[in-house]
Amino acid sequence: MNLSEHETETATEARTYEVRTFGCQMNVHDSERMSGLLEASGYVPVEEGETADLVVFNTCAVRENADNKLYGNLGMLAPIKREREGMQIAVGGCLAQKDQDTILKKAPWVDVVFGTHNIGSLPTLLERARHNHEAQAELLESLEVFPSTLPTKRDHVYSGWVSISVGCNNTCTFCIVPSLRGKEKDRRPGDILAEVQALVDDGAVEVTLLGQNVNSYGVEFGDRQAFSKLLRACGEIEGLERVRFTSPHPAMFTDDVIDAMAETPNVMPVLHMPLQSGSDKVLKDMKRSYRSKKFLGILEKVREKMPDAAITTDIIVGFPGETEEDFQETMRVVEESRFSSAFTFQYSIRPGTPAATMENQVPKEVVQERYERLIALQDRIAGEENRKQLGKTVELMVVAESGRKAEQTHRLAGRTQDMRLVHFSVPEGAETPRPGDFVTLPITEAGSFHLLSDPTAEQYSVRRSRAGDAWDRSQADSCGTGTTQVSGGTVNLGFPTLRAK
Repeated sequence: MNLSEHETETATEARTYEVRTFGCQMNVHDSERMSGLLEASGYVPVEEGETADLVVFNTCAVRENADNKLYGNLGMLAPIKREREGMQIAVGGCLAQKDQDTILKKAPWVDVVFGTHNIGSLPTLLERARHNHEAQAELLESLEVFPSTLPTKRDHVYSGWVSISVGCNNTCTFCIVPSLRGKEKDRRPGDILAEVQALVDDGAVEVTLLGQNVNSYGVEFGDRQAFSKLLRACGEIEGLERVRFTSPHPAMFTDDVIDAMAETPNVMPVLHMPLQSGSDKVLKDMKRSYRSKKFLGILEKVREKMPDAAITTDIIVGFPGETEEDFQETMRVVEESRFSSAFTFQYSIRPGTPAATMENQVPKEVVQERYERLIALQDRIAGEENRKQLGKTVELMVVAESGRKAEQTHRLAGRTQDMRLVHFSVPEGAETPRPGDFVTLPITEAGSFHLLSDPTAEQYSVRRSRAGDAWDRSQADSCGTGTTQVSGGTVNLGFPTLRAK
């Protein structure tokens, strides 16, 4: 049988690709889908240090510097593309959905622009751009297919992301996400659990459930306790050792979720709860439908049921109209909350949001000074909370990234049950774990951002896992990770079922 000219070229010289991700965990998950689609279409990952035949930017639109970062990267690629025949550049994600035609006007050397609702179109758009020798832009206003039905190239075989919903029904005045990702759409519970099972079958021992407001899951089919039921159902999956989720909304955080977290052994004692501001006035201006008393009350209930829970947060400094008194309220709530870490942001105007046109925009120098005070407070609290871990014996799941100083320190890295990062040494003569394996050891040093462990042989033990075996297989196959695709499932476990329309 004779191969066609196109088939011969494909068989002998596969096109290489690189996906560059900006933004949140949802973007990271979307990038795994993009990689899976590209590899299913015959692309291969580019070798480190090489220039790819295709560079895909998966963008974020939440902060002002997202635009600058994208156009700066595109500018650096322009001369490379001129010298490299056949190279393609694609831009997707939230910024693509927001800017649409603007990207091609500012960077006409881009080949494909696609949005948050049609990730599955990427391979077709790339082929069309090559065939027609002109840029292709396709941005749908509603979801084409749920992203989790697409092939996935996971970053690591030992863990995986699972979207339980997409979109958002809230109207926070600083946020542009609802207009870019649409109203909340919930997946059927059986489909979610089928995907989790597929990940476990593929070697994963840890799963993170994703949603823009993950705890509002079930609103579309009218079950207020659907999320807590989902957590408990994950606890029934054999081989799944760790379950976490992000990000919940305080206004919809209910006691049944706290009970499910505390009573389901594989649900991790870690909670990312966005505060945004400690000032009730600012929260009202943000249209965040909770107040600081409710927020602190949730943390109190969580710690009553899970005393060692690690709680993290998001905070915006300098929202329009924020006074020094408002900022002091944020400092008070942060002091009381005892966050193990916080993602802190200086407010920046996002065109298209109500906050962009509000009066009393806070001067940049004031925002910077407040930001530095908040960082200093949170760093102190994080250090104090980490020092409480000294002397404790913990179990870590070993991760692949050992940190920048790994070569000098010869330490590996792992995450505790509450997601604290620990850099650890392997005692001389002891077994070296693989990513995905578990080690038990004592915490011997503590900083603000990580913990250290230098155990003796007697203090150190390794528990080899299926995930570690899967890591070995993936390295032997030289393909990095497994590919998981779920088209649907029949698992119900007491959840309501949606009929296809």
